[in-house]
Amino acid sequence: MLQLLQIEIYKIFKRPRTYIAFAVIALIILLIQVALKSDGKVYVGMMMSGMNDTFNAPPGQILNGYSVCFIILNLLLVHVPILVALIAGDMVSGEANMGTLRLLAARPVSRTQLLLVKFMAATVYTLLLLIWVALLALGVSVLLFGTNDLFVARELEVNIIASGDVVWRYMAAFGFAALGLVTVASLAFMLSTFVDNSIVPIVTTVCVIIIFTILTQIQIPFYDSIEPWLFTTHMLGWKGFFYVQGQDGVTINGSVENLRAVGKSALVLLGYTGLFLSVGALYFKKKNILS
Repeated sequence: MLQLLQIEIYKIFKRPRTYIAFAVIALIILLIQVALKSDGKVYVGMMMSGMNDTFNAPPGQILNGYSVCFIILNLLLVHVPILVALIAGDMVSGEANMGTLRLLAARPVSRTQLLLVKFMAATVYTLLLLIWVALLALGVSVLLFGTNDLFVARELEVNIIASGDVVWRYMAAFGFAALGLVTVASLAFMLSTFVDNSIVPIVTTVCVIIIFTILTQIQIPFYDSIEPWLFTTHMLGWKGFFYVQGQDGVTINGSVENLRAVGKSALVLLGYTGLFLSVGALYFKKKNILS
């Protein structure tokens, strides 16, 4: 199994398009950082415009490495799933398209094991992509902007998190984001078992993400009944680590306002991942492989 996993990981990183995702992420994060470095005070003024009467802090204190990372994650984590789908949606269908799937299925391992190995390789790619985001979004931002308390704007209020209470929240947030990205990878992976063309699972996964994200952002008459079933809604659960409890207007260090909701979202994402993998495995076991 370990040898098969190494082979699958090698296949992923052998393709030039694998590195496109890393390059795109680096470019986007760099552009955001340069923009905030040159004109960040204007952005902070706009962000705090509705709170001028009740809250006042110098822009230099608000704009630091921790807050820049938070801004980047809000802008970027919506798009990273699309980059994940590019690889996960090609794991099985790509083999069928190249005519090597039958050869793989003839190996002395079960189809379920083969499928799990391929999904594990896609998961490794997903986690490495997220680590790359963390290094650039948090590490580079701290180097460029320094550290200070983190100001998290929430409609008409602000959570102020002490600088010493921030790092563990980012570690938890990135861990939660990994659950969401693996869920997307499992969806694309499942779809790739159904067809012999990589375009279909990739485009379908991207369309599902876009449609679900739009439904999450807008209020429609039946939204309340479908909202709990949209996995994209639960992918935003990483923000919960930055919504904190307070007492007499002072933030309680180490607190999370609604930890139960964060845990529920994590369980929903794990459930969807298990469902997508199970459906894909059941279909693949019975699939008549002709290529």
